[in-house]
Amino acid sequence: MDELLDAVDLVADAGLEGVVSWLLRAVGLIAVLAGIALWALTETGLLWIPAGLMLVGLVLLAAPSVLLALAEFA
Repeated sequence: MDELLDAVDLVADAGLEGVVSWLLRAVGLIAVLAGIALWALTETGLLWIPAGLMLVGLVLLAAPSVLLALAEFA
């Protein structure tokens, strides 16, 4: 966890926190949309891969805000 916070501090010091956070959010949104598409286009019920994609996408949508807030407090 300390290494992750050090990496976030390095990104914040370089002034790239906006770019990195939007990049992570874009990847998260793509993962959520891919999970929904896989779930909607398959003939069976809720599968593990679409559910996992949606969960990872939601985490990536929330992670930049949480990581930058933790870096500010540290």
